[in-house]
Amino acid sequence: MAWVALLVAGLCEMMGVFMISKYNEAKSMKNLMLLIFAFTLSFAGLAFAMETLPMGTAYAIWTGIGAAGGALLGMMFFKESKDWRRVVCIVLVLGAAIFLKLLS
Repeated sequence: MAWVALLVAGLCEMMGVFMISKYNEAKSMKNLMLLIFAFTLSFAGLAFAMETLPMGTAYAIWTGIGAAGGALLGMMFFKESKDWRRVVCIVLVLGAAIFLKLLS
């Protein structure tokens, strides 16, 4: 259950990062509330996962999902660079998170 919570927390982290950009585009109460909601769920899921999982592993995976996911969302929705070197770095971040899970 902790791994599921960690995955959901990482996805909520992605949503929170996405909502930061949306809020910067249009400073509406809806965007602000979605931003706060996403980060609240993200931190709650991380805290729940850390009751079972080692802190270093949980935090690294949560951060990896959020960072890689945020970069991918930026490429898809905000016209950020899709340079192959950037994609390779995202794959490395995700690979590191997967190997941390396999090693813990």
